[in-house]
Amino acid sequence: MLIRVVQSVLVGSLVLSSTGCGYIFGDEGIFRDRSQDYKAAPELPPITVPPGMESVPLREIYVIPPVEDKFLAQGKFEAPKPAPLSSGAGSDVVRIQKLGDASWALIGVAPGQVWPQVRNFISASGMQVTRADAQSGIMETNWVTVEGENLTSRFQFRIDQGVQRGTSELHVLQMRQTGGDATWPDKSDDPSQAKEMLRAVSQYLADSADSAPVSMIAEQGISAGGRIAMLEGPDGSSYLQLDLPFDRAWASLGRALGEASFEITDKDRSSGVYYVLFTGEAEAQEEGWWGSLWNSDDDRPMVGEAFVINVQTISDRAVTIQLRPQDASFPFDNRDGQQLLSVIKGNID
Repeated sequence: MLIRVVQSVLVGSLVLSSTGCGYIFGDEGIFRDRSQDYKAAPELPPITVPPGMESVPLREIYVIPPVEDKFLAQGKFEAPKPAPLSSGAGSDVVRIQKLGDASWALIGVAPGQVWPQVRNFISASGMQVTRADAQSGIMETNWVTVEGENLTSRFQFRIDQGVQRGTSELHVLQMRQTGGDATWPDKSDDPSQAKEMLRAVSQYLADSADSAPVSMIAEQGISAGGRIAMLEGPDGSSYLQLDLPFDRAWASLGRALGEASFEITDKDRSSGVYYVLFTGEAEAQEEGWWGSLWNSDDDRPMVGEAFVINVQTISDRAVTIQLRPQDASFPFDNRDGQQLLSVIKGNID
């Protein structure tokens, strides 16, 4: 009796599979294959844009930046050693930097993350945003009364791309209301107010960095690709192009050399020349105990060698950085130059 029941169940299952699957998965079934439906789709006329409106093409949200360091060595190819990790600007989330009378905040996140946080800071401080241009990274406040001051002031926050990829710079400009021209000045009317505002917004950004949202408009408008690139000259030699004025480029390079295992032995600012000695100390620290087992002084022949670094102005806001051995007889090819320049490149901010 039990055997008959089992047989009847099996027979019923076979009948259901032979009749029901076509109903469910066949050409007329509920879950039919629709992968070829596009072949029978009718062609429709293009959508007509209504009068008074413009047709804007779609743009990629996450644009892949072009590859800058794309050099091929002449002759037999050898896989280069990976560039050592550098501290760069991203080690600190927010850091205030100064050069002469100018000061700005260096932020280790992309401009698209800084923009909404600055706007939140303005709102939390009791101020209002009177103008916001995400494409140019400029945000302006209303007139406010600063404690201890008789005249009202307003502030302009400008977000620029940082030197390194994925970093930002924040500049604050202050203007005092005098009843005359309301055009923004080149420098703050009261530098102390601007510095205090910069300090306050920097602290706010540092405290809220972990929960920072992203503004896609600001991300697309303010390039986050960085302002430093390694290029190749007509003679095949490599060099760095840094999109900064000479004064700041000279100071930034001086700070970066110490982080990049170079000891400055002499310098001539008027000629734009640094005389340095490559120590390799940062490389040795990153290699650690394991790397020391597989590397010797013969593997790093450039350690202890003297080099000359030239900084040349090519425009009001751009310089080139070139490196060569101080001893012309020292064996030095383009790959060695790329390796040393990559170490310097990763530490300039």
